[in-house]
Amino acid sequence: MTPRGGRRGAVALSALSALSALSALSALSEPRGGGRGAALAALTVVVAVGLAGCSGTPAASPPPPAPTSTAAPVAAPSPPAASTGGVVVWFVGSTAAGDRLYRERRATTEGGPDGAAPDPAGVAVRELLAGRPEDPDHRSDWPPGVTLRGPVTHADGVFTVDLGTPGPLPGPAGLALQQLVQTVQSTTGSDDPVRVLVDGRPAATLLGEDVSRPLTADDPLRVRALVQLDDPVEGAVVGSPVVVTGEAAVFEATLLWEVRDTAGRTVRSGFATTTEGQTFAPYRFEVPLEPGTYDLVVSEDDPSGGEGRAPMTDSARITVR
Repeated sequence: MTPRGGRRGAVALSALSALSALSALSALSEPRGGGRGAALAALTVVVAVGLAGCSGTPAASPPPPAPTSTAAPVAAPSPPAASTGGVVVWFVGSTAAGDRLYRERRATTEGGPDGAAPDPAGVAVRELLAGRPEDPDHRSDWPPGVTLRGPVTHADGVFTVDLGTPGPLPGPAGLALQQLVQTVQSTTGSDDPVRVLVDGRPAATLLGEDVSRPLTADDPLRVRALVQLDDPVEGAVVGSPVVVTGEAAVFEATLLWEVRDTAGRTVRSGFATTTEGQTFAPYRFEVPLEPGTYDLVVSEDDPSGGEGRAPMTDSARITVR
């Protein structure tokens, strides 16, 4: 093994010898001018680099790869820009096919109290647990006294909701857990599952249901009302024509609608279409109305002619100014 000092001296001597040799060669073969100067300048750079490499300072080694770790929980994401300006809360309503989920949109402000990070999912869950739907036909299956203990967090593809309870909650759950899952997912625009903690700890059951693993949304055709009226909402004051929007999963994409006065008389009726049949798809239509108070009803069509179950509906009482 060559000592470090000897190896450095040898490299330096070789570099200087090369420079001397090139100078002599250039004197014999090149005319005076820029060619010889350029060659000497180039070799000078080489020599300088070589001498620098002999300085004894080792080259920096590439940094080792950063260790991997589980991501720390963060506040659940806000919804996409196209759907900001509110949260979505899912309540329960009675239909001809049994209890189903209906959504209500709630306005909210961006940002949290005292500079805290925005927590739209937490806002939505608190609205759900408060059990105050705006539509009198809706209700919550969550028992009174259940609270949200902190922000809804999101890590490793799972939302976490930490609930405080006033005591044992034996159930039955009804649609309570699906209300919670759908509320978190709809508000955040994500279909990631929802883990439920009870008083800060994992729980095996809640309301008589298994919550030992993260919860996922059930088939929407099985748990949601097949007709959803989003706008105008219950109690809205609107101009004419009234613009009606919502979402429905209806036969052959056909949706029926009716407007009744306060005496229950039908003043207008018609049909609209969703963008796709037999799956949840949006609809939109307009209805010109005179000033007054009305009940707006949207409904499935009944291809059975009355031989099957009664059609699912959604409605809102509105005032036209």
